[in-house]
Formats: sequence, C-alpha cells, structure tokens
Amino acid sequence: MSTQTLTIGKALNLGLRRVMEDDAKVMLMGEDIGRLGGVFRITDGLQKDFGEDRVVDTPLAEAGILGTAVGLAMRGYRPVCEIQFDGFVFPAYNQIVTQVAKIHARSRGKLAMPIVIRIPFGGGIGAVEHHSESPEAYFGHTPGLKVVAVSNPVDAYWGIQQAIAHPDPIVFLEPKRRYWDKAEVDTAATPDPLFASRVVRGGDDVTVLAYGPMVKTVLQAAEAAAEEGRSLEVVDLRTLSPLDLDPVVESVRRTGRCVMVHEAPVTLGLGAEIAARITEECFHSLEAPVLRVGGYDTPYPPSKLEEEYLPDLDRVLDAVDRSLEY
Repeated sequence: MSTQTLTIGKALNLGLRRVMEDDAKVMLMGEDIGRLGGVFRITDGLQKDFGEDRVVDTPLAEAGILGTAVGLAMRGYRPVCEIQFDGFVFPAYNQIVTQVAKIHARSRGKLAMPIVIRIPFGGGIGAVEHHSESPEAYFGHTPGLKVVAVSNPVDAYWGIQQAIAHPDPIVFLEPKRRYWDKAEVDTAATPDPLFASRVVRGGDDVTVLAYGPMVKTVLQAAEAAAEEGRSLEVVDLRTLSPLDLDPVVESVRRTGRCVMVHEAPVTLGLGAEIAARITEECFHSLEAPVLRVGGYDTPYPPSKLEEEYLPDLDRVLDAVDRSLEY
C-alpha cells in the first residue's frame, strides 16, 4: 500500500531515504546523525544503509559543516546539513548569509548552491537555553535563501524531497515539538508545489495565518471558535521566502479580517512583513487592522515558563475577538 500513517519525524526519514536512493550525489552531514540517527532520530538507519561517506557524523562545528557543504555543492553534490537545534545555527550564520546565499549571484550564475539546511525550530519541549529558538526572520530577510516550514507529515515527506531537488539553497524548518504528530501519507501521490501556501480550514469571519508548529494551535483555536459560532479560515503559509500570498489575499478580501500567528517575537517578525503586504493588497477590504500574535520581546524563557511565552489557543482567540470588535 502507498498510504501509511507516519509521524513528521518518520516522514522526514523516509523522504531522505527515497531521495538518497534516487540520487547518489545527495549526502547528509551533521552532529550525531550517523550511528545515533540524530537527536530526534530523523536520520535513523541511514548511515547503516548508505555508508559513512554519505551520512557523515561531523565535529561540533556548525561553521565547518556549512563551509564544507559550500565546497561540496561547487563540486556537484547536494549536501543536506542538519543543525542539531535552532540555537546552534548562529555559529554557521556567516557561512549561510555571506557564502551560501550569495555564491550563485557572485559567480553570475555559474555556480549553484543546492544546499538544504535542516533546522528543528520552535519551543515546547522543555529544553534548556539555545534549544527553542525561532530564527526564520533572519534567513527570510536574506536574498539568495529560500525558507520553508512544514507543519505535518505529508509536507515533511514531500517537502524534504522537493527541497533537495531544488537548485537554490533552502533553510528547511521542522517543528520539533510536532515531530511525533501523525497523519496519513500517500507516498505515491502528486505533491503540492513546495513554494505555495494552503488553506487548511475554510471559514468566513476571520482569516488566521500560521506556519510550522503554530498551525496545529490555530486549527485547535478554529475548532473552539466554531463552538461559539465564529468561522475562522486557516491558512498554512508553508513557504516563508518566497511568500505565496495569493490565497491569503483572496481569503482576506472575503473575510475582511486577518490574524497572523507565529512563535517568534512579534517585533520585526515575519508577521510584520505579512501584515504590511496584506494592508497594501487588501486595504479597501479590511474591516480591522491585521493583528499579530507571537512570542514576547524577551529571550526564550526557562522551560518552566515557556507555556506562558508561547502563543496558545486563548491568545489566538483573544486576537480574533479584538478583530471582530472593530
């Protein structure tokens, strides 16, 4: 049977396996991804089946991982780099924004950078400092990089394969607290395009936007709102750079209201760009300002306080109520 019940983690594992079987130039690099299979076991069993030359246990040196990937990409390989936790990406930030993002333009198109940078992102797992960050705005603001965020097993399975096949560098964000969420995945289906947003719940009163780990939270909020007679349309953005706002604009022009939700701090977060774009495109249709729900402008707190920090159902519904009051 082509349909299986998979977690996000297992879907990523099978997606990586499939693309490695199809393309001998694909190789994986990261800390503890080989014998251990990664902290979250996303690469479990791949080194055993594909060998140490294609699934490489690297030193604890993120700048070295990305610098090596640049050289491999120049030689025709397709490196897939795992950053063990979101907060560990910053030692590699220089390589990503000054080399990975720019070499194609610097070489006037002669050199491609088909590099995928896998980053488990977001909070909610009770971890210590540097393990619960949301760094997407840094990369979305960098020309030359593409950024996608999956929220479910179907997108995880197909998205990782599409990202690896793409000729440009992609920051591939995985919602770590959702790794164990399950769904039916048809491994013989025709997938949606990688750089496309999707309406995941229809509604008439308010458009609510989210990506990654917040999609599940927003869907739960929509269910709760329905019990009170309010109809929320939920859009999973899926791609953060480039943004696909056509479905969003179509929805907002119909509902007249929009709430943007992400875990990252609100100030200068992705929601600010999206709110500005929606205002430009939908100004005459808006019945209320675009409202944003996100993390607070503080460093990510200790695990005992993270439930107070992370947007939850109540904070989403409060924003919906404020939008409807206009």
